[in-house]
Amino acid sequence: MTARRARNLWLRRTIGLLAIVGVIWLAFEAATWPNVRALATRPPRTTAFIERYKARERDAGRTPRVEWRWVSSSAISIHLKRAVVVAEDTDFFHHNGFAPKAMREAMTQALEERRAPRGASTITQQLAKNLWLSPDRTVLRKARESVLTWQLEKTLSKRRILECYVNVVEFGPGVYGVEAASRRYFGKPAAELSAEEAAQLAAGLPRPREWHPGVTTTGYRRYVDNIRRRMERIELPGRLLQ
Repeated sequence: MTARRARNLWLRRTIGLLAIVGVIWLAFEAATWPNVRALATRPPRTTAFIERYKARERDAGRTPRVEWRWVSSSAISIHLKRAVVVAEDTDFFHHNGFAPKAMREAMTQALEERRAPRGASTITQQLAKNLWLSPDRTVLRKARESVLTWQLEKTLSKRRILECYVNVVEFGPGVYGVEAASRRYFGKPAAELSAEEAAQLAAGLPRPREWHPGVTTTGYRRYVDNIRRRMERIELPGRLLQ
């Protein structure tokens, strides 16, 4: 056998092997892919981030204690929904799940600082990540997040996406969802949150284990004040916040 034929044979076998691996991987993804449509009518039984928190606690030799209580959008203060949108994704009601301008800015900053890009995720992207993925910044994870984001936007209304997000996001160590957070920090249901209390909860979303109501650090308090000013200045479609 000539060297050329040997190379061709090796190439065909390699391509065949990669094709088999690809088919197996696609079959696995299809079998384990989340049921996005189910989220339209019922809440999830758990989330990837809650399970990750439980695993960390067990690894540390502690019994996991999770505070989480799902409530409908009508049982959540409009102040909280407004605070979360202005803090996390001002264009939430206008985009299709992705914010290209914010993504370009984050990528440019990452290249300048020679680090992995962070931030610029929309509320829909963060919902997909919290429900089904991990915080890892890998290409495969981002690809899954993109597909799930597209599915969420195609399947759910903006009102439902926001309702799901504020019900699953972390508001402190072991505290998930706005109802549990409201009762933990303010001793009241989420429906009764004031604008100031809502801003305090929303301000902790970027760093929930360090920033939450009761914390007095300068950075946290400055961010709370910033959110309060933006809540008063930025106009949002009120009917979608009801």
